[in-house]
Amino acid sequence: MRALLLLAALVAVAAGTETFVGHQVLRIIPGNDKELQKVQELQDLEELQLDFWLAPRGLGYPVDVRVPFPSLQPLKAHLEANGISYSIMIEDVQALVDHEQMEMFRSSRSQLPLSTSTFDYSSYHSLDEIYAFMDLLVAENPNLVSKLEIGHTTENRPIYVLKFSKGGTNRPAIWIDTGIHSREWVTQASGVWFAKKIVQDHENDSELASILDKMDIFLEIVTNPDGFAFTQTKNRMWRKTRSKQSGSVCVGVDPNRNWDAGFGGSGASKNPCSDTYHGPYANSEPEVKAIVDFVTNHGNIKAFISIHSYSQLLLYPYGYTTTPVPDQEELHEISEKAVAALSSLYGTKYKYGSIITTIYQASGGTIDWTYNQGIKYSFTFELRDTGRYGFLLPASQIVPTAQETWLALKVIMVHTRDHPY
Repeated sequence: MRALLLLAALVAVAAGTETFVGHQVLRIIPGNDKELQKVQELQDLEELQLDFWLAPRGLGYPVDVRVPFPSLQPLKAHLEANGISYSIMIEDVQALVDHEQMEMFRSSRSQLPLSTSTFDYSSYHSLDEIYAFMDLLVAENPNLVSKLEIGHTTENRPIYVLKFSKGGTNRPAIWIDTGIHSREWVTQASGVWFAKKIVQDHENDSELASILDKMDIFLEIVTNPDGFAFTQTKNRMWRKTRSKQSGSVCVGVDPNRNWDAGFGGSGASKNPCSDTYHGPYANSEPEVKAIVDFVTNHGNIKAFISIHSYSQLLLYPYGYTTTPVPDQEELHEISEKAVAALSSLYGTKYKYGSIITTIYQASGGTIDWTYNQGIKYSFTFELRDTGRYGFLLPASQIVPTAQETWLALKVIMVHTRDHPY
């Protein structure tokens, strides 16, 4: 094992991949307003190169931050001098990355599966492997599944959506996307599992069958292909797109701050180097514009579910304003039922509520835009875990995560089926 990990590290260095040797993830829980202010100020200290996995949200809420090795002692000294307590969530980020890479290396060494039945759903996969899986799924189920190309990325990769349909044109539809933030690998992996689950159960699961009798399901497994490829070749912690920014050496836009819903407001950054940079204008990113055009042209999408990680949350609009949505009571009741269904499988605990009251203010978000387009059932999931592994969730948790999330998705889909509008 040690020799394999050394090999992986050498390969990474040779390929110019960013490494995280000595990086730690610290958890800080501000106990009063002064401590919260001090932690918020850390976001502006670019010289420390801190990567906020969970940004400051308020008193009592955890702040998770990946700290490069050279910044560890200065940051810890700063926290201690201000009486701010912290704990170490991840002792060595690179050790988790190495383990993840070796598991993927072993999985990719085996011959590509000849069917989706032999595909390894308990491993993380490359972009090419996921696209090959999609082609296999379509080939095996031509009467149910089709693959749509809805656009191209900045780096000219195709953007694909799977359509599950029993026929008919412009039927009411449910949209699910995963992987809009590229480093949230458990989401793309869950999307692959969802796709197979729909195919497997579309006849023997009466609820799913009845949904597909009335509605289509669209599933975008890799919503940010450029970013996803970059996480697998250059920087595992990359979050954004890969667009070039005029007048800046920094690359990429946060595609969940780029939508035309409170665009450029609080909770998004004007700094092109920030992980929450909103972009030069709304819908500037081809990955976002492709969905905007698709949703607008389709005109009959009834539920829109965007899946992220991590924190174990189920959220509904709004994120950019404290004004409650007109359908808050209904969305809250759906969330309660969905979270109960999810928890029934493995006991995983989720919190739920509007974005701005449950986590923080965030402008330019996906489901705020979709709700404002008249898609009442707009939800965001934040999948496992609550910080033990964060974005580096072990592959052994992929299938359990997907299984429990599927139960919540079915609650939302059944409600959408039974309450047309």
